[in-house]
Amino acid sequence: MSELAIGKKVPNFKLPATGDQEISLAKLKGSNVVLYFYPKDSTPGCTREGQDFRDNMAKFKRRNTVVLGVSRDSLRSHENFKTKQNFNFDLLSDTDEALCKLFDVIKMKNMYGKQVRGIERSTFLIDAQGKLQQEWRKVKVDGHAEAVLNAVTALNKK
Repeated sequence: MSELAIGKKVPNFKLPATGDQEISLAKLKGSNVVLYFYPKDSTPGCTREGQDFRDNMAKFKRRNTVVLGVSRDSLRSHENFKTKQNFNFDLLSDTDEALCKLFDVIKMKNMYGKQVRGIERSTFLIDAQGKLQQEWRKVKVDGHAEAVLNAVTALNKK
């Protein structure tokens, strides 16, 4: 079970990211952070979700918000996915599942009638002080990026 709770500080994390960089939560202090976990690069739902965040990126930036996608895929896979989809945000590679475990997003899922361990599509909104403000679990892609954007807008009005 995760140690995270709404209103509590999110422990610092550091992961390799696209663009040959390492991203840590501590370095993002002062900005809101949208952390969205998705099952796999270049699959239909994950592609659409990433495109929705990409298409709303200017609005997120105007609201002082960084968007980061996270999956267990390799950095090489992430770089290909980001380039092919022209994503204007970074993807974090969580191959050892440390961040997935922190946010408790690894679940047993049914895939073609078989039980498999995988990432449950989930999104987390962390405020500029590093506190968890909102979470979405079992995310449906349609309309999700807009819902997150609305939550960021509401957060900035607080």
